[in-house]
Amino acid sequence: MNIARLRGWGLATAISFSLFTAAVQANDEAEGASDVLSTVASRPNIVFILADDLGYTDIASYGGEVSTPALSALAEQGVRFTNYHTAANCAPARAMLLTGVDSHAAGVSNIPELLAPEQRTQPQYQGELGDNVVTVAALLEGSGYHTYMAGKWHLGASPEKRPSRRGFERTLALMDSGADNWEQRPYIPLYDRANWFADGERITLPEDFYSSRFLVDKTIEFIDSNLQDGKPFFAYVPFQAVHMPVQAPQAYIDKYRGVYDAGWDSLRLQRRAGAVELGIVPADTAMVDMSTTDDWNALDEQRQRYEAKRMAVYAGMIEAMDFHIGRLVAYLKSRGEYGNTIFIFTSDNGSEASGAADQMAFAQTIGSRQLGYDSDYDRLGLKGSFNTIGPSFASASASPLSHYKFYAGEGGMRVPLIIAGEPVRQPGELNRAFAWATDITPTILALSGTALPGERYAGRPVLPLIGRDLTPLLRGEIERVYGEGDAVGYELTGHGALFQGDYKVVVNQAPLGDGQWRLFNIVEDPGETVDLAATQPALFQRMLSRYQQYQQENGVLPLPVGYTQMRQLFFNTLHKKSGEQILIFLLTLLLLLPFYVAYRMKKDVLR
Repeated sequence: MNIARLRGWGLATAISFSLFTAAVQANDEAEGASDVLSTVASRPNIVFILADDLGYTDIASYGGEVSTPALSALAEQGVRFTNYHTAANCAPARAMLLTGVDSHAAGVSNIPELLAPEQRTQPQYQGELGDNVVTVAALLEGSGYHTYMAGKWHLGASPEKRPSRRGFERTLALMDSGADNWEQRPYIPLYDRANWFADGERITLPEDFYSSRFLVDKTIEFIDSNLQDGKPFFAYVPFQAVHMPVQAPQAYIDKYRGVYDAGWDSLRLQRRAGAVELGIVPADTAMVDMSTTDDWNALDEQRQRYEAKRMAVYAGMIEAMDFHIGRLVAYLKSRGEYGNTIFIFTSDNGSEASGAADQMAFAQTIGSRQLGYDSDYDRLGLKGSFNTIGPSFASASASPLSHYKFYAGEGGMRVPLIIAGEPVRQPGELNRAFAWATDITPTILALSGTALPGERYAGRPVLPLIGRDLTPLLRGEIERVYGEGDAVGYELTGHGALFQGDYKVVVNQAPLGDGQWRLFNIVEDPGETVDLAATQPALFQRMLSRYQQYQQENGVLPLPVGYTQMRQLFFNTLHKKSGEQILIFLLTLLLLLPFYVAYRMKKDVLR
């Protein structure tokens, strides 16, 4: 194998390693495990860093104003993908990233918090990794790697589903969809507490906990514990940043005071200009107006001041994450491991728009105070405060793309992807080829010289990987890993998309969408502003047919009648907290409410 010269990595000579060409099946119980023997002295370490809910232009190397020097340095030494896509919410994305298999096929069609009871009867709607897939960590562990994880898991909380049983040697894992960043506190009433586990056992967080710092501390601890044995390591670091509650140390918040005083419309334009200047998007990229974006100029001065600080906390949280990524990089340099480490950085989905548009609204403040939070301006982002950026600033976070998390628009699905280290041919380059979340696992396997899983693993049948190895793109050997005729489908709660060549058919449901299918050229028009369905009807129909095929092959179910995400979260919370008794009580109240209203109206008339 040809090894590209390592540039800018502080090494005088290139590091030589080769892909491994043979795998030995030990026995039926270990069938498919990668018992691969190294033919060279050194295999690369791999650090896989996953941000949570990071928007397309949130970091500096993609056009944003937030200071992210550590990630910018990795971008300068690596490749930035401008057309990389993922699922539009957390667990499905993580399932694909760690297995190379479609989210439905892996059993994680949606996050478990939003699944309806009638969906859970089907294997593709379990909300946790099925036994029909094997994780990249398990394959790497079987091929001689140390495997570590520190961060958010969200792929199954039962003992057999925890990361400690899915291939990770050492773990520090948050099982939930999110949690407080300052203390062991849940962020939604669905959870009684923030469920943190270390090596499979429940733990209590330290008093000085801040999520980004703690996760990097544990990662360094894990790596350092085995560094002298000569084995390579795989470190998976899924941050909580910037998932709500959006929180950051005061010093980072202060750096962004005044930066967002002009509002979200101004920021969206600024982000677009930055992305154009860097070549991330075409110069003529247009943007759509999203109905959920408020009129900044219609807000009073106090509200504008509050909204600007919400975004300042968000920016501070990103920079804090970047700082701790820089600490990890500095540690690897100090231990002489940086030159032999490949870094992968991306986000699980696009920007998060959940949370009240007006965080000081009565319903929002009552809800947050039930969990012990406040939303006071002076304490926003600090311990005990609850913060989100809301839909308006989320549209700026996704700029110049349309939509955001949960939706199948580009803003929900297109996110940064940086791969740095050997075998990058030209550090600092942009790659515009389409890439998909399932491509990460086969890429890691290729980079590490680990064999793909067979038809069976640990005595059970497992699904083949559908993702593509991106290393030929890194080496500059090919221009695309997906041909013009290759199609990639996706579905989440009725939002759907299919990618083929430069095109995408997409449907988004209410409230931001209208349930109509559209066709876009997402290379020329990443903002999804010009619907081509009428001008290219043959292509439109062919892609719709491919999407229907995707649905059938992956067991995509129609939505239950009346399903909405917020309604389902509400009912799931009630069911978990109080069981069916309270549901019956509430339904009874709803049935009696019209009679009470009629009684009051009649009484008022008689007065």
